[in-house]
Amino acid sequence: MSAAPPLPVDSLDMWGATAGLPEQIDEAIDRAARIDLEDVGRKAFDAIVVCGMGGSGIAGDVVAALAWPRTRLPVHVVKDYGLPRYVGESTLVFAVSCSGDTEETVAAAEDARARGASVVAVSGKGTLAGLATQAGWPIIPVPDDVPQPRAAFGALSVPPLVVLERLGLLDGMERLLRDAVETLSDSRDALVRPGSTAQELAARIGRTTPLVHGARGPTGVAALRWKTQVNENAKSPAFYSLQPELCHNEVAGWGQHGDVTRQTLTAIVLRFRGEHPRVARRIELAEQLMTEVVANVLDVRTDAVSDVAALFDLTMLGDFVSLHLAAAGGVDPGPVPVLGELKRHLAEWSG
Repeated sequence: MSAAPPLPVDSLDMWGATAGLPEQIDEAIDRAARIDLEDVGRKAFDAIVVCGMGGSGIAGDVVAALAWPRTRLPVHVVKDYGLPRYVGESTLVFAVSCSGDTEETVAAAEDARARGASVVAVSGKGTLAGLATQAGWPIIPVPDDVPQPRAAFGALSVPPLVVLERLGLLDGMERLLRDAVETLSDSRDALVRPGSTAQELAARIGRTTPLVHGARGPTGVAALRWKTQVNENAKSPAFYSLQPELCHNEVAGWGQHGDVTRQTLTAIVLRFRGEHPRVARRIELAEQLMTEVVANVLDVRTDAVSDVAALFDLTMLGDFVSLHLAAAGGVDPGPVPVLGELKRHLAEWSG
């Protein structure tokens, strides 16, 4: 690792937490492999639901993206207080909360309990963990030393994948995750050095607003993560959209205001060798359309072979880009006081 992180202030050591992703994934695999799934394993399921918010909620997006080509069951990501009407005794629900106190996720877990669904909790020591203990649900603990939920990406998103494999619903996942750790270790060693790809990308983004493009699967999840990491780490606006859908609407929006967007926006296009060929062609055409109307079009690729490794590799790269943007702005990436303020106001509201 780098002996001198570039951040002028990093009160929660987000740089160190980001650099520890490969080891975090390894440890998460082991934790998920140890829990008792005997009761859950007796049931037959017809749907999978993953509940969570923010840095915990993206675990659902990871599961949905990687399950798409591998499981016969539909996967529904819930980022809200309740569950879809179809949820019942034949539904497997993952409730994911780094703190264990995310109010939307706790409410969704209580809803799942009332409907007789099977629930697996990925949780810190909070209300959700207490509910899981009371209900007899399997609990995969989140490490206590995680500075923020978004720094627990591996600890939160990996356990559901391992549990699904153990239940016979998602084949080969542990092997793919272990292979991804090797890829990430090499990438991390390069990203913590001065002059890294992440530092170069951050310099090219500068003070413009990132618009991150991905597609269904690994690049789509990574695009969402880039957006939210720039929001929380760099305290800056960022947006994302997905191919091929953006070719049916967003591209039409580049016909006006080029004098403004050329100064304010940078398009970042995340690429993966497993792209559908028609999607790859759409990406190329969209990049050509945008070249004259944004400050930069940055084509960002991963050499990872599998979709699993590609998802985590592109995610880690974006995490480091967001930290370099924070450094350039003199921002402490760890604390997010506005989120605490929102929670305080909600706690005071009796509705």
